[in-house]
Amino acid sequence: MHPLGQFDANPPHGRCMSHREISEDVNQIATRITQKLRDAKFSCLIGVFVPADRAVLRRDRIIVILALALLTGLAWSYLLWLSADMSMGGMTGFRMIPSGMGQMMPADMPWRAMEFAFVFAMWTVMMIGMMTPSAAPMVLMYARLGRQTQAHGRPIAATVWFAAGYFLVWIAFALFATLVQWAFEMATTSTVVGGFLFVAAGSYQWTKLKDVCLTQCQKPFAFLMWQGGFRGDARGSLMLGVRHGAYCVGCCWALMALLLAGGVMNVLWIVLLALLILLEKVAPFGRQIALIAGMVLIAGGAWLLSMGMS
Repeated sequence: MHPLGQFDANPPHGRCMSHREISEDVNQIATRITQKLRDAKFSCLIGVFVPADRAVLRRDRIIVILALALLTGLAWSYLLWLSADMSMGGMTGFRMIPSGMGQMMPADMPWRAMEFAFVFAMWTVMMIGMMTPSAAPMVLMYARLGRQTQAHGRPIAATVWFAAGYFLVWIAFALFATLVQWAFEMATTSTVVGGFLFVAAGSYQWTKLKDVCLTQCQKPFAFLMWQGGFRGDARGSLMLGVRHGAYCVGCCWALMALLLAGGVMNVLWIVLLALLILLEKVAPFGRQIALIAGMVLIAGGAWLLSMGMS
């Protein structure tokens, strides 16, 4: 007799147990182990995986990769288009509107609804272009986990809802960034302000909150298991994506603030920050990269402050 339930690896009379019988016994044992751990105040859950055809898994992976690549390509194409339009510059006393159509407004005129909408669209597309590559491992893991837990379900549809929840958080961040940019343009900006932004972003790289959020982004499978695993319904997938997006914003918001210091439509600056975020999340030594980047940012901020105050 097994202490957690009956399971005989060598059944009597030489009868071979079927795969289903073995699975049922294993599930019973897992259930008893889980209950004992919960009784001991340990938080745990059971993940039941079903066999999935490798061809189906490969097909799902290709679909997700192509969709994410298309989304990233469209976002970066739009950003390059805006950058080329704004790089032409405007007349003295005017400011460029990121519309891609060469529109300008008098520099001393307050923002109008049209300009706010264009800036918000720019920030939204920029967040999607920068964050999609680093979110790809999590989205791919969600699709795979869905196929292995619900082989006859619709994991791709659930994955779309998961990604939608993730990007919904970044769209909200884009709205906040638009408001901050508006405030920055209304206020007097200087090298000193840029220096403070660099020092603040570099210091945040060393905080416990950054470490916690980055850990959630670096380990897709662990994150999904800790959150209860795959959700087959649209609402559950959407909310799980929102939760992951919240961790992602907690990890990267300070780096995004540097766009205000380095130029919102400075493509080189956008690429460098996107690469830094990608390395932090997917590289085996991502945490060390974040710490080194923090030191570099603090040093750069100190230099900007010295230049601004001299």
